[in-house]
Amino acid sequence: MIFGTGVDIVDITRFERFLEERNTRLFERLFTIHEQEYCAGKAHSAQHYALRFAAKEAFLKACGLGLREGLTWHDVEVVNDSLGKPDLRLYGKAQQLFAEMNLSKTFVSLSHDGNFAVAMVVLERV
Repeated sequence: MIFGTGVDIVDITRFERFLEERNTRLFERLFTIHEQEYCAGKAHSAQHYALRFAAKEAFLKACGLGLREGLTWHDVEVVNDSLGKPDLRLYGKAQQLFAEMNLSKTFVSLSHDGNFAVAMVVLERV
């Protein structure tokens, strides 16, 4: 049964600007070390950062929580399987709330076109 859905769209040029400004504090606050390593290794890293940020926002919307209840950006990590399919790995407060809400699965879709990155997250309940 579907518990919630969330969608977010991000302007990739914002992340291009953050990279040009070498705003490392922002990237450290928003992304796990694994996400930073993944994105930094890509030719269009701003696009990958924007996609991950959109997915985190979409997850928070799907939960109906926003960034509160003690959640941090590092509690939600965007990962890819061996074929590149995105998914979410939850830690700390996000993992705890996921269990408390009896949620069982996340579904993630990421896309980009031009200057925009979009993410959709669907949460499934047991």
